[in-house]
Amino acid sequence: MSIVSPSTPSARSSASGPSSAPRLERRSGGMSNKPSILTTGILLIGAAYCLFPVLWVVIASTKSSSELFSTFTLAPSVHLFENIGDLFAYRDGLFLRWGWNTVLYAVGGAAVSTFVSAAAGYGLAKYDFRGKQLFFSAILAGVLLPAVILAIPQYLLFAKIGLTDTYWAVFLPSILSPYGIYLSRIYAGAAVPTEMIEAARTDGAGDVRIFWQFGIPMMLPGLVTIFLFQFVGIWNNYMLPYIMLGDDGLFPITVGLSTLLNQGSSQPAMYTTVITGSLVAILPLIALFFVLQRYWQVDLAAGATKG
Repeated sequence: MSIVSPSTPSARSSASGPSSAPRLERRSGGMSNKPSILTTGILLIGAAYCLFPVLWVVIASTKSSSELFSTFTLAPSVHLFENIGDLFAYRDGLFLRWGWNTVLYAVGGAAVSTFVSAAAGYGLAKYDFRGKQLFFSAILAGVLLPAVILAIPQYLLFAKIGLTDTYWAVFLPSILSPYGIYLSRIYAGAAVPTEMIEAARTDGAGDVRIFWQFGIPMMLPGLVTIFLFQFVGIWNNYMLPYIMLGDDGLFPITVGLSTLLNQGSSQPAMYTTVITGSLVAILPLIALFFVLQRYWQVDLAAGATKG
C-alpha cells in the first residue's frame, strides 16, 4: 500500500473535491463579467454622448428653415437634397471653393507634416548627437502648448513678410507638429530594429536609403496615425485661418460656415445652410477613417503575433 502525499497532484485534486474546480471557475467568471458589463455600459454612454450631435446634424439637415425650430428635434423631414442644392448654389458655388481650400490645406499640410515628423522622430530615435535630450524636451514642451496661443505671434510674423491672406499663411504653420514628432520617435524606437540599420550600413547602404527603404515601411502604421491626426486637426482648424485670412475665397469650410452662421440673425434660412454644410464637411472625415483603419488592424494583428 502506498501513501499519497498531499503535495502530489492526485492528492490535491482528491482533497479539493470534484465540484470545487467548477465552482471556482463559475465564481471567477462572475467576478470578471461585472467589470466587463460596467465598462461596456460606460463605453456605450460615451459613444451615445459623442454620436448624438452627429445624429442631430443628420436629422436637422433634412428640414426646411421653417421646420428647423418648429418641429420635434429628432423628427426627420424630406428636404435634404433641396438643402444640399441650396448649399452648393450659394454665391455660385462658394462652398465648393471652401471645400477645395480645406482639402488643399488638410491633405498638403498633413502629408508634409507626416514626412517631417517621420524624419525628425526617426533621427531622435536612432541617432545620438549633442543636445538630443534638450531638443526632445523642447518638443515635449511644444506638445503641452496649445496651438491657439501661437496664432497671434504667427500672424505678426507672416504680416512682416507679406504672407497673410495667402494659402501659405495656413499651410506653413501646419507643417511642424510636436505631437507628431513625439509619436514618430516612440514608434521608430519600437518598430525599426537597430540591428537592421547596422546590417544595412554593413552592406553599403547610406542613411537616407535606409530611412526610405526600411524606416518608412516599418513605421507606416504609426505614420498613418500621425497623418490622420494632422488631417483632422487641420480640417477642423478655425482660429488660425480666421486670423490669417481676409478673402473669403481662401476660407476653409470652418471659417466659411462661421460667416454664414453670423448671417443667420438677419437671414434665418442660413441656419439650414450651415447645418447642411456641417453634414457635408464631416463626410470626408468618416470616409478617411474607414479607408485608413485597415492599417491599424494590420498593426494590431502584427503586435498580437509578436506577443
